[in-house]
Amino acid sequence: MSSPEPAIPNPTPTPTEATPQQQRPASGEAASRLDADTYDHILEPRSASRLPLGDGTWHQLARAYMWVRLISLGALFIGVAVAAFLITLFWQAQWVWIPAGIVLVIVGVLLIIAPRQVRAFGYKLRQDDLVFRRGILWQRTVAVPYGRMQLVDIEHGPLDRAFDIARLKLVTAAASTGVELPGLTQHAAEELRDTLIAVSESRRTGL
Repeated sequence: MSSPEPAIPNPTPTPTEATPQQQRPASGEAASRLDADTYDHILEPRSASRLPLGDGTWHQLARAYMWVRLISLGALFIGVAVAAFLITLFWQAQWVWIPAGIVLVIVGVLLIIAPRQVRAFGYKLRQDDLVFRRGILWQRTVAVPYGRMQLVDIEHGPLDRAFDIARLKLVTAAASTGVELPGLTQHAAEELRDTLIAVSESRRTGL
């Protein structure tokens, strides 16, 4: 007499279980919140040896972040110039313009390229990880596996609140793979935070 065959588990998830694909933003309302008030396409270098963007949907930073970046750099430029002027006026230290001039040149260059830097930021939600890229001259691409995420943090200072944007930080087991998205809209930051927490929890528990 043959023994009964073992039961085959049902691969279909129960209503209380969600697959990672279901927990990622869809192409509908959730994705539209990530793309609201952002740039329409990501900038990339023109060189043939540039890092490829790959397929999929790339989401970008908020348009308002460019103004936050310009205001911050502009305040730094003015602060350094005023400090050097006051030191020269009261202490007759003409040499202070050497280091101050170097700083002013660097900040001035950053002011010029800031719009292109902002539009070169991008992130993409894939099946197993979050991909983040930035840079025109110095390019960087980081893939953070969902299961390695330990903390998702949202920060916003006074200037960020004035422009209704936020900074989202991802902390992983390896500090070198941490990712920071500096200029998301408030709605996009909250949507992305909830999505990443849900997917990372499902990966750690083996769902």
